[in-house]
Amino acid sequence: MRGPGVLRSGWAALLLVLAAFVHPAAAGELTRKDIEKNFPPPLVVGERDDRLPVWPILKQQAGSYEVFAYAFESIDFAPIPGFGGTPPDLLIALSPDGTFRDVKVLSHKEPVFLEGLGSEPLFAFVEQYAGLSARQPIRVGRPNARAGGASPQTTVDGIAMATASTRTINQSVLASALAVARGKLGFGAANLGLSVQAKPDLSEKLSLDALLARGWVRRLTVTNAEATKAFRGTGVGDIGEGAPDDALTDLYVALLDVPSIGRNLLGEARFAALMRELGPGNHAVMVLSAGPSDSPENPLGESFVLGSVPERIAVSQGGLVVNARDMAVERRGAGLAEGLPPGDWAILRIDAAAGFDPSAPWTLTEKIVRERGQILSEKIARDFSVETRLPGELFTKVAAEGEADWTESWRARWPTLLVLAAMLGLLVPVLARQKGLVADARRFPAFRLAFLAVTLGFVGYAAQAQLSIVTVMGLVRAVFRTHDFAFLLYDPPSLVLWAFVLASLVAWGRGTFCGWLCPFGAMQELAAFLAKPLKIRQIAVPPWLDRPLRLTKYVVLAGLLAATAAGSPLADPVAEVEPFKTAITLSFVRSWPFVAYAVGLIVLNLFVYKGFCRYLCPLGATLAAMGRLRLLNWIPRRAECGTPCQLCKVRCRYGAIAPTGRIDYTECFQCMDCVTIIHDPGQCVPQVVARRHAKRIVPRPAVAAR
Repeated sequence: MRGPGVLRSGWAALLLVLAAFVHPAAAGELTRKDIEKNFPPPLVVGERDDRLPVWPILKQQAGSYEVFAYAFESIDFAPIPGFGGTPPDLLIALSPDGTFRDVKVLSHKEPVFLEGLGSEPLFAFVEQYAGLSARQPIRVGRPNARAGGASPQTTVDGIAMATASTRTINQSVLASALAVARGKLGFGAANLGLSVQAKPDLSEKLSLDALLARGWVRRLTVTNAEATKAFRGTGVGDIGEGAPDDALTDLYVALLDVPSIGRNLLGEARFAALMRELGPGNHAVMVLSAGPSDSPENPLGESFVLGSVPERIAVSQGGLVVNARDMAVERRGAGLAEGLPPGDWAILRIDAAAGFDPSAPWTLTEKIVRERGQILSEKIARDFSVETRLPGELFTKVAAEGEADWTESWRARWPTLLVLAAMLGLLVPVLARQKGLVADARRFPAFRLAFLAVTLGFVGYAAQAQLSIVTVMGLVRAVFRTHDFAFLLYDPPSLVLWAFVLASLVAWGRGTFCGWLCPFGAMQELAAFLAKPLKIRQIAVPPWLDRPLRLTKYVVLAGLLAATAAGSPLADPVAEVEPFKTAITLSFVRSWPFVAYAVGLIVLNLFVYKGFCRYLCPLGATLAAMGRLRLLNWIPRRAECGTPCQLCKVRCRYGAIAPTGRIDYTECFQCMDCVTIIHDPGQCVPQVVARRHAKRIVPRPAVAAR
């Protein structure tokens, strides 16, 4: 039997209650008075645009009023859900030349800032956009990235422990500003509401020379003489070595998603793989730099960062720089079209949300940089460009669908994902092969201790992948309110871990995550080792109290989900019943009540083993309820378990083994101690007794109830 019918009925009733609280997603709601408060005299608020939700902000100049900025709410143009499932709303003032006058946070539901870091770091983060230009790609760097040498024109300093949230904010700022730039400022792509895509069935066999002759592949060659002329009068001296007509840099540029170009340059197999990864509506620009990698003039050389927005190469259209990011492909020229020189190459991805129109002229610009002075050096840059014009008949226009740039997060976190995948790949066979390492009473405890340490250090603090009830609350908001699940894609390690947890729930139950992959759970288990040297005797909660206490976590879960669906402001504060944000996400750097609560739970763990996990954790309640769909009774039992042997029940610190010997999978944390015992002839009582009587015991596994 999979679980009491009353529990299933309770979940059904809860869903009906949640459905009663459905509300439409919010849009911008600032009135004229609200706008005037943010732009007081001498500025004047004009009439709101009839077509776009934009307010012109006017300033008197020489007796007449001119547009000082256009003010708008990001949620009207780019309602990108944050980590809490709700889009942040930002008030943005964009000047007629595309410069950000100001960016302010109107509202947000980002868990890491709400009662965590506080909203002040977020307010300071958005202040960095003032003075930056929407004509330039802007990326979120590491904390203090600008002080470390990152360009202050194209980089904003990130916030430690808030990577996913700051990327969502950045995408909201850029996407909404881009939409206003197209509609009001007269620059940028003009194909609002349309996506221009290459015709997939239009392809012909062309050589490199034919592609160059048609202008479908462009070449940007900067000679020593041209560079010297461009830097003349700057004090940096001659540029390059060799004859004046020798090439300083030599770039080949092509739009790869056009089949007649991509197939001929990459070959059929590479082109097909690229298009699968690229997806519909997005574009790919190849840049190949001829020459050695160690040349300081090579923009794709040894200093080029895979997966980044290139610092010395930019794609622009209509006066607006398009956000183009390296796709981190292999970079040597081998295997490309015959005639292309050897060299480093990159494929730059342009997302559909950028509004790039490949059927209109677009430009690739290379920046050559020189430094003047030795002590207080000054960087001097000059731009060199080549324009591409492709025939309109190569493309078709279709209705566009907005796309958030979540792919950036995945490219940036791939090393973390590899390590996480290795951890999961190690854990599964260890647990599945129960007569292997798990059965070794000497080595397995050391393995478990080491794995928990990695879970805490890597999954928790390094990868910031502590799963939380906040994600479940975000899903509820998405189902009943925003109908947008894209917020999940901005935190790749957590999403990968969620996928594994859901799969392990169906196969094995709740305990794979709670017992092995929860960083706060690992912290509690590691802290419990202090009980022995501190001579703390742990308390065994009596059954009459244990059973109702276990139900508490389900009550907490039901209240959180109902409050979330109702849009109650109490939902986020109540979610602080989880100490994960304090102990893991914020590393205890928080106000004292939250720190005292988290530390108190760890101290409680010394007396009542993992008391929070067993009695209070709403995430554990969620996994336990979903774990009732479990397919396997995979933890072995013997016919003698429970009658007459009670050893496993006595040793189980989670109270997950009934007097009958059956496993309660909703409460089992899969520490595997009972599995070690049952396979150990020196511990398993039936085996010990049989050996004393010189008998060979034949295991008779008992069917454990679900």
